[in-house]
Amino acid sequence: MRYHTLIIGVALVSWCAAILPAHGFDEAKFPPWKGQWSRVGDARWDTTKPRLAQQAPLTTQYQRFLQASIDEQHAGGHGNDLMYKCFPPGMPRMMLAYNPIQFIVTPDVTYIALEHMTQFRRVYTDGREWPQSLQPSFVGTSIGKWIDEDGDGRYDSLVIETRGMRGPRAFDSSGLPLHDDNETIVEERIHLDPADPDLLHNEITTIDHALTRPWTVVRSYKREQHPGWVEHICGEDNRHVEIGKENYFISLDGFLMPTRKDQTAPKLRDFDQVQR
Repeated sequence: MRYHTLIIGVALVSWCAAILPAHGFDEAKFPPWKGQWSRVGDARWDTTKPRLAQQAPLTTQYQRFLQASIDEQHAGGHGNDLMYKCFPPGMPRMMLAYNPIQFIVTPDVTYIALEHMTQFRRVYTDGREWPQSLQPSFVGTSIGKWIDEDGDGRYDSLVIETRGMRGPRAFDSSGLPLHDDNETIVEERIHLDPADPDLLHNEITTIDHALTRPWTVVRSYKREQHPGWVEHICGEDNRHVEIGKENYFISLDGFLMPTRKDQTAPKLRDFDQVQR
């Protein structure tokens, strides 16, 4: 039994040595981002401007696309905002932080765990190059670099570039569009506020063919002093039902309801029709 325990102990040590980087992890070099972070402000993409007047530098084509989304929402629809049927927000919208987020810093990867829809980002900081091809995903592929901006031997900022996203995606609930070619590039600079160690800023620049130029906004997150985590399951009690190209709603008493004025009822097929 003693030899068996010794063998297991040696195996565990070997396994840990295999998965931990040889250079180790000097935690003192990295900024103190531990804890739970909640967004500052509401879920408009640019909180300095009204939700339906973001003044995004859209091309003429995508300005018309946005207006069509707004008009549809005014009529009771959802426009270009597809989160109502559990499409994940993806990048860059996920960094609105609808629910709290957490940063998990390791030597080669910084993980960003988002409570909303349980989305998860991996920011590779191991010096890798961009691969020849990327597997598209809503969160995309992120490569980052830690920066010591004031030369004090401790990192201050994490700069990130994200590529390889898939859609459909929008900036926020207004349906503010990103190009359907999904060639978006998102650049971020995340750093603590110099006057408040519990305030984190994320300077987000989006480069996209729906835009006439790169568009930068600043999102901020406040560290929660008494964090509490909950599980967010988007599909749980989701009462939206899409039939054909129409979206309907199931009421609490189980009846199919319209979602907008003068919406026609869906046509039934393969059901016995009750004659009255």
